[in-house]
Amino acid sequence: MPAFILHGARGSTNTDRVRLTLAEGGFTDYELVFLNLQRGEQKSEEHMKHHPWGKVPVLTFPDGFALHESRAICKYLARKYSFPLLPPDSDVEAAALFDQAQCAEMSYFSEPAGKIAFETFVKKFIGLSPDEVIVSDALRSLEMFFDVAERLLLERKYMAGNDFTLVDIYYIPMIQRLFVCGYGDIVLSRKAVNAWWKRCVNRPAIQTMLTTDKEAAIAASR
Repeated sequence: MPAFILHGARGSTNTDRVRLTLAEGGFTDYELVFLNLQRGEQKSEEHMKHHPWGKVPVLTFPDGFALHESRAICKYLARKYSFPLLPPDSDVEAAALFDQAQCAEMSYFSEPAGKIAFETFVKKFIGLSPDEVIVSDALRSLEMFFDVAERLLLERKYMAGNDFTLVDIYYIPMIQRLFVCGYGDIVLSRKAVNAWWKRCVNRPAIQTMLTTDKEAAIAASR
């Protein structure tokens, strides 16, 4: 029996955030179950017992414990299985800087990046046209965010300091989505941000997962 089940969806950046955490931690003792969001499987009565908002991802354990929200899941897994992706609790300052970096990702990056992804990626699949005003406003917010990140990354290797942490993983799926939507230059045009990005995505475990997913997508499209 696997240690737990990860209920997610193909193409879900939130699901991929958890999958990347597991890949980086080298953890394989779990079952991955993909729900079909277009069919509304995430809104089923059974799934909503574990996620009251009917979203993905969700972890469920044989003992009945369940957890939703991707960042909470990532932190739980890192603590439970001792992935080297969090600062030690004994280092109060490092832990505070991690929390600060996590807040910055959620407050200044995730929202505008999510708007761009929804308008230019999700709407395409449901037959709607993007709202260019929303895209333009979100893009300006992202430009401002990466201007600040550029200055910060001139002084450190990663978002929370000089060690790769969960905070860096949090960015990866959504930045991948920005590339797919044609906005990769927002990363590539900034020297320090681009160097950080390459350090992140070229990590062996992460590169393996991203390459495998890309090959699977190509095979599915044939």
